Amino acid sequence: MTPSIQPVSDMRDESPQRPSPPVAAGINDIEGFLLLQAELEAARREAERFTDRLEWLTTSQREDVARHYIGERRKVTQMMLTAVARRSGQPGGEYESRYAALRTRLRKVTALVACSAVLWCGCLTAWVTWAAGD
Repeated sequence: MTPSIQPVSDMRDESPQRPSPPVAAGINDIEGFLLLQAELEAARREAERFTDRLEWLTTSQREDVARHYIGERRKVTQMMLTAVARRSGQPGGEYESRYAALRTRLRKVTALVACSAVLWCGCLTAWVTWAAGD
């Protein structure tokens, strides 16, 4: 008898648990570190390509230009990541308030439709009763 093979979707936990706040903060720190390191490595490669085109520079001049380029790129990257992190916290409140307003509106419309249906059924029943009485 061969074992049955389950699809991957059946084997996954459908309700993954969120990590605790300290674990989530640690994961965010690691992700930020790796992102910064990848950006610095890209800056190093770009600086090397740039200085390679400047054939008249001496080795120490090339290293100096590359160091300045990497330093400036690091500042720009940190400013960009700081701005993104700051903005990422802002929309949540706005979307939550919009969602709450839409949810309230939906509840009101649902209640209105339900009341209208009950009233319509009551009127129809009264009319049928009245018409049958004649």
